[in-house]
Formats: sequence, structure tokens, C-alpha cells
Amino acid sequence: MSQDHPDTTAATLHTESHDPAVPEAYSAFMRQGWDDVDADVPPHPVAELAARRRARLASIFPGERLVLPGGGFKVRSYDTDYRFRVDTAHVYFSGNQTSDAVLVVDDGEAVLYARPRSGRDTDEFFRDRAYGQLWVGKRPSLGELSASLGLPVRHIDRLPDALSGNAHKTRVHRGVSLEVDRQVPLDQARDGELARVISEMRLIKDDWEVDQLEQACDVTALGFTDAVAEWPRVLEFGERWIEGTFFRRARAMGNDIGYDSIVGGGGHATTLHWIDNDGPITPGTMVLLDMGVEGRNLYTADVTRTLPVDGTFTPLQRELYELVLAAQDAGIAAVRPGQPFSGTHEAAMTVLAHGLEDLKLLPVSAEEALDPESKVYSRWTLHGTSHMLGLDVHDCGQASPEAYKNATLETGMVLTVEPGLYFQDDDLLVPEELRGIGIRIEDDILVTPEGHRNLSASLPRTTGDVEAWMAQHRP
Repeated sequence: MSQDHPDTTAATLHTESHDPAVPEAYSAFMRQGWDDVDADVPPHPVAELAARRRARLASIFPGERLVLPGGGFKVRSYDTDYRFRVDTAHVYFSGNQTSDAVLVVDDGEAVLYARPRSGRDTDEFFRDRAYGQLWVGKRPSLGELSASLGLPVRHIDRLPDALSGNAHKTRVHRGVSLEVDRQVPLDQARDGELARVISEMRLIKDDWEVDQLEQACDVTALGFTDAVAEWPRVLEFGERWIEGTFFRRARAMGNDIGYDSIVGGGGHATTLHWIDNDGPITPGTMVLLDMGVEGRNLYTADVTRTLPVDGTFTPLQRELYELVLAAQDAGIAAVRPGQPFSGTHEAAMTVLAHGLEDLKLLPVSAEEALDPESKVYSRWTLHGTSHMLGLDVHDCGQASPEAYKNATLETGMVLTVEPGLYFQDDDLLVPEELRGIGIRIEDDILVTPEGHRNLSASLPRTTGDVEAWMAQHRP
């Protein structure tokens, strides 16, 4: 048995109490007669980019050991797990999407420690419910991973040796793997600095990343269109039908949804993260759809449209929608290099505050409401206008305020612009006809040298375009 393929005994198998006993004769018979050779694997398209990213990361922490786990399975219920999705930092620097792997960059030299498919001289491949090929599919070999990712790959069982000693020179991306966290003493300051740096490195997207995000937006637009094309079923089954329809498109052309879809019909649209999606879609109301496809390389879109259930906006719905659209237009116009990240929010909120003043809802003037010491308009706007977008829907979340929220925009950043208005069902400070209306419009905006480009522009935004699009695709 080679060092890269340690033995897996029956005692370590992930089996269940209800599994039948396996006679030795059966085990012996199952361990023979299999054709198991490495496939010719082409280089992953991100391999060279990941190598450059690792080199840059190592240059920031010269002479140190950097440990980036990919994570493992998470329990959904008793003995069933959620579908695995690798940690963002791990895939950014390695390209690997298999579970239980750990990337170690030690003094500039990178090695991926991974769990390969089991050897046919063990019981794992036909008995193990978590990793066995006959249970969950064929994992790549160490050689296949190495050929694909362009870096040395060793068996995960060798990781403890790689992490031994030099704890004072080791930084760990924490909270991804409890097993790895236990192997290296916590240094909150040093580990926190690593988390900050790897978030900030992702703030600027390269051309390949932008292409991945644009593809995710294009498939997302198809998912929205799918939902409209099934409108009779939507009216019959409600929010669940839209959620399921969009998920089908995400799985067919991407990896998954990038986050739990928000399908808010009627008053549910005023709950910002409404993901129960179990309500009706009622004629005469609107439905807020906040949904995004995660592509095969894990970059996600994040798009919101608010649609009239009847296919046309009522006069009141149109008035409110166009106010939110004007706010979004102002926020998008503020996206350009050298401008503050916060400028998108300020531009959008200025429009909404004045609109709320025109609706005679504010207790003070719009200018007074916009004062940082007041912000009473926020009762009906609730949230920020923008966040970074990439491998995570709320990307680069551990970056410092100086590099993100308080920074200026740079070419290659991708951010959302998503203002909204929300009038709760029980809000006695607004007229009855406004209660239960929620509107948000969201697009994914790339900062370009000239200003910006809307990556999700294929989905209509104006009232007229939305109505025409629904008329085109609704049965």
C-alpha cells in the first residue's frame, strides 16, 4: 500500500446501523476485478489564475504557512447531508471543488491535501455511504486532481505531518473545518489578518471572473423567463412554483442557486429575506423575485425584479415602481472608478427620500430625513443599496472597511445596486392602499474604466419593458 493511498479499514467506514452485515467472502469478491485507471484530465481553466493568486498571497506573508481548508459535508437531518459546496477562499486559490481537501501554502510552495477515491483493495468504495463510489459517485484520484489543478496533491492523511511544528508561522482560514482548526493553535490576530487579506484580494475581478459572472446573469435571466412562461402554474401553486422553476434552470445550466431564492408575493415582498416561499400569487398584487444562479465555477448572480401579477401595473404600482427605478438609475450612475462605494447608496436614497416626501409620508423634509443623525426615511427603505458580488453573493465580507465600505470604487469591482421600498401590512403611518407593497429592483454592475456595465441588463427594468416581456412569455 503506497503512502498516498492509506488503508481504509471497516472500522472507519461511514456505515449505518441498518446496513446489512457483509461476509468476508463477499468483501473479498468485491475487491477484485475492477478497472481503475486515471483518466486524461485537461487543465482546469482557473489553474493558471489560481497559481498567480497563490503567489501573490504568499508574497504578502513571506516565509509563513497558510492553511485554507475546503470544508466537508454538513448534516441536514440525522444521517443525510446537504449537497457539498466548497469554501470560497479554498476554491479561489486552488480551483478544487472536492470535499475534505486542504490547501497549504508553505513558504510559497503550495500543496493540496485531498481525499481521493478509495482503492479497490478496501471496502470503502462499495460500503462507505459518505465517500464510496457505489454510493455517491467517483471521486478523482490524486493524479487526476494534480493534472487538473496544476499543483502537487497528496493524500489528506498526510496533512497532520504538514501542519506539525512552526505554529507561530502558521495562519489558518478559520471556521471552515473543525478538524483543521483543532490541529493548529488559534492566533486570532494573525488568522483574522489572513481572512481579511483573502477577502480583499477578491475585490477586483479579472476578465475570467467577469465572464463567469456574466454567464451566471445570463442563465439567471433565463430562469426568470421560465417562471413567467409557467404563469398559469404560478397562479395555481403560488410562490413554490416559481422557486422550483428557477431552481430547475439553475441546476440544468449551472451548479446551483447562489442563495435561497426570495419569492415574495403580495405582502411577503416586504420581508427582506422571505425564503419560506409558501404563499399564494394573487391577481392584482405584485411579486418580488430575488434570485441568482451559481455557475459551474461557483460565481453567482444576484438579481431582483418586481412583477405585476396581472402582467400590467396599476397606476399606484407604476408610480411606486418608477420611483424605485429612478433611485436605482441614480445609484447605477454613481458607479465609476474613483467614486466612493457609499455613493451608490447615497444617490439612491436621495431619490427615495424625496419621493417619500412627495408622498407626504416623511415627518420632516427630505433634506432633514437624509441627515445622518435622522435617516427616518429608512423606515421604508430598510437596507443598504450595494454589496460586492463574486464567488459569494455577499462577496469579500471580511475585507476591512477601508478597503470596502469606506473605499473608492476601482475598475474590476462588481457590485449590486438594489434600492427598494417596503410598506408593511401593519404600518399605520402610511395610507391603507400602500400597505403590503414591497418593490426592489437589483442589477449586477461591473466597474469599467469608462464607468460601469450592467451584467444583468438582459432582464427588463422599465415598466413598459417589464409589461412587454411578460406579455411575450406569459401563456
